[in-house]
Amino acid sequence: MRGTWIAWTMAAALIALLTIPLVRVPAPPADSAGPWRLAFQRFRKNRGARLALGVIFAFYVVAALAPLLAPYPPNALLDITGMTGRPPSLTNLLGTDLVSRDVLSRIIHGARVSLSIGLLAVLLSITVGTMYGAVAGFIGGLTDTIMMRIIDALLSVPRILVLIAVTALWDGLSLPGLIILIGLTGWFGVSRIVRGQVMALSTREFVISARSLGADGWRVLVRHILPNVLSPVIVAATLGVGNVIILETGLSFLGLGVRPPQASWGSIISDGAEQVAAVWWISLFPGLAIVMTVMAFNAVGDGLRDALDPR
Repeated sequence: MRGTWIAWTMAAALIALLTIPLVRVPAPPADSAGPWRLAFQRFRKNRGARLALGVIFAFYVVAALAPLLAPYPPNALLDITGMTGRPPSLTNLLGTDLVSRDVLSRIIHGARVSLSIGLLAVLLSITVGTMYGAVAGFIGGLTDTIMMRIIDALLSVPRILVLIAVTALWDGLSLPGLIILIGLTGWFGVSRIVRGQVMALSTREFVISARSLGADGWRVLVRHILPNVLSPVIVAATLGVGNVIILETGLSFLGLGVRPPQASWGSIISDGAEQVAAVWWISLFPGLAIVMTVMAFNAVGDGLRDALDPR
């Protein structure tokens, strides 16, 4: 137990080191600061966004150090006869579940799964959506029309129905497979954003100048256009993580996402759903973790949108 407290102290120090730069970075002179530095300074003035970013850092640090911070292994049965369904106490801060597993330990280890799915699935969807939208907007013409009609057809199918159908038909979907599935069903909106930005930037003076100097078309796209499209993509990615976490939670709650006994926030909520009135702590605390995480990502996304807006 002493080692656990030492690990928590180290985690708190690491979180502080990660968040201090958001507060103490001096503002550069207005005439020497680049657009990204100015955006960072605008973001730093948003106290709500800074606090939300600190919460996100804290959750990811706790998830990364889960084996050190959790009092028990996630699937350890403490006492199947005498410690089932115990309420929060000094021994078990968040209580135990119906098979005597420590709820706090399962939430900490579940953070690894839920946060990893959220981050990796969004990275995949942002990458695919950016590439697809950039190609459609840059080539234009018939190619753009066909590619956008495909997007319209894909957007007409509710995403949650596709996820439920595939996970139900593909029994025993692994965690990497779940990440790929969620990622490949979430890039349609991003592609439309990127396509519109690319089409608008293709007629700007710096792009015309690069073409007149003999730059290859794909070089213009990669070196001159895509860097100027990053702002809305970053905002969309930040807002998308919270959405993916909710999707994973719903799938795991239905038994179609992360499968027992592996811990994720959705599967932990499912463990106590049938007796939520009697053993409320099993579902309440992972639900609070989900709410805090999603709200933090949404607050950071709103802060980034305001900071990156040139107006």
